[in-house]
Amino acid sequence: MNYRHIYHAGNFADVLKHAVLARALAYMARKDAPFRLIDTHAGSGRYLLTASEAAATGEWKQGIARLIGQGAIPLPPNLAGFLEPYLKAVLAENPTSQLASYPGSPRIALSLMRSTDRLIANELHPEERANLKAAIGRDPRAKIMALDAFVALKALLPPKERRGIVLIDSPYEARGELERVVEGLRLGLQRFATGVFIAWYPIKDIKPINRFVANLATVPARFLRAEILLARPERGESLNGCGLIIANPPYTLEGELARILPPLHRRLADAGGGGHTLQWIGNGAVPRNHHSDQKGRVRTSR
Repeated sequence: MNYRHIYHAGNFADVLKHAVLARALAYMARKDAPFRLIDTHAGSGRYLLTASEAAATGEWKQGIARLIGQGAIPLPPNLAGFLEPYLKAVLAENPTSQLASYPGSPRIALSLMRSTDRLIANELHPEERANLKAAIGRDPRAKIMALDAFVALKALLPPKERRGIVLIDSPYEARGELERVVEGLRLGLQRFATGVFIAWYPIKDIKPINRFVANLATVPARFLRAEILLARPERGESLNGCGLIIANPPYTLEGELARILPPLHRRLADAGGGGHTLQWIGNGAVPRNHHSDQKGRVRTSR
């Protein structure tokens, strides 16, 4: 595995993934009972946006920099409210409001977790894991592990708290990884049926995504699917969009995403590009879907 997230830290995909994760964590913290986050692909924990790798792509400038930082246009109130837990975590890494560092999911999570909550940060890549240890290793709430991510799903579930979130953020370097995510969700839900599962995926070519969604429909569960497209997916290597599959989402999340995906898409995409999707898939799916066209106009079907 050679994937290094430093090249992509803070891009539009991180914005969607980490904003939803932060919102789910904030929701979990509303109840007194402790919870656990299992991060199957934890990465480095913190990324320097001034590093040569981040500068080589500049992807963060089309992501987090469009929300906060020098020159960013103020956010509309509904979007600002949804993003507050996420942006608070990012600003904590950048006290001068000059974007120089971006927190990975482990540091975002720890900024929102209480003393009784626990984080399992799993990372197989040796260099990434060393960086992760430097970023969060002293926090008593965190435990760092080095398992294959899908072995971790079997070994670590269910958590003893019986409340928790599982974040599956595969690098998608190898063939068949979308299929592994489906089986990971199937296994995870068998072992922890009430857990919140959040699985991120890239969108380059629409055909494998259609197969992915069809395969998810074979899992005896229902999933909320949220996507942002910067451009129409074409066959190739370009990252045209990304999505999240969420099992057992917080009950407010569908309504919140229906309200914020349009303005978030407008902020992250160039004028007239792409669109967004919000729908239920799988067994017992709620028959209400929200889609958008190339101009970002929402269409709702029943």
